[in-house]
Amino acid sequence: MVSICMAGAMGRMGRRILELAAEMEGIVIGGAFDMPEFSGREVQVADRNGNIQTVVVGGEVTCQVKNAEVLIDFTSARSCVDNARAAVQAGLSAVIGVTGLSDTQVDELRVIARGGAIVYAPNMSLGVNLLFKLTEEVAKLLGLAYNVEITEIHHNQKKDSPSGTAVRLAEQAARGLGLDYPSDAVFGREGMVGGRPERQIGVHALRGGDVVGEHTVAFIGHGERIELTHKAHNRDNFARGALRAALFAASAAPGLYDMQDVLGLK
Repeated sequence: MVSICMAGAMGRMGRRILELAAEMEGIVIGGAFDMPEFSGREVQVADRNGNIQTVVVGGEVTCQVKNAEVLIDFTSARSCVDNARAAVQAGLSAVIGVTGLSDTQVDELRVIARGGAIVYAPNMSLGVNLLFKLTEEVAKLLGLAYNVEITEIHHNQKKDSPSGTAVRLAEQAARGLGLDYPSDAVFGREGMVGGRPERQIGVHALRGGDVVGEHTVAFIGHGERIELTHKAHNRDNFARGALRAALFAASAAPGLYDMQDVLGLK
């Protein structure tokens, strides 16, 4: 059994991960926390037999990780690095599902991961991670004769743009095409921009309503267009992916991993 501690337990993702963790074989809930104002709140979850477990939410990381092996964090770019550091110092592994981290923050995670396993992924869906792999492979096969344009759609409250998933897709396409991200990427177009350069990847963000997440990678050639699309119907695929990553991280050697490692796609 792997014991998890949930950071951001009062958020939509945090609560859903706790609910699914209670139902999942091989996982137990060892702790949960959120911002100090949520300290003492209770979250009730039911296991597969309908038995109710009450999870008391703490207000900080240190005391909540004592009974856990893996921290799962869906908080914010600002706090997840500090949470991961505290978790690894306490002897835990960590799973980070936060988007919008800067290069500097990712580098910090890489340093922290020298002391324990960290799985960091902008999207933990199995389907999206398959899309990452396919994007690189198709780009490599088609080459620069096909223009790559990436479109992502999310709900109107999403804070970062483009999404972390769209950024990763652009990175995968660039790798397959022998281009450099982000110098060979363009984020939207406006005005008299002229003809499209061959060595370019377009990335476009749409926001509206309650869209959970939709990503399309279009390979546009002369006379035909190939599109790879992933549509998230709800957040459960992200939550299940995070729990699968926790099972992986619990026994992994120190280092910074992603979902490609977890799913054996590398």
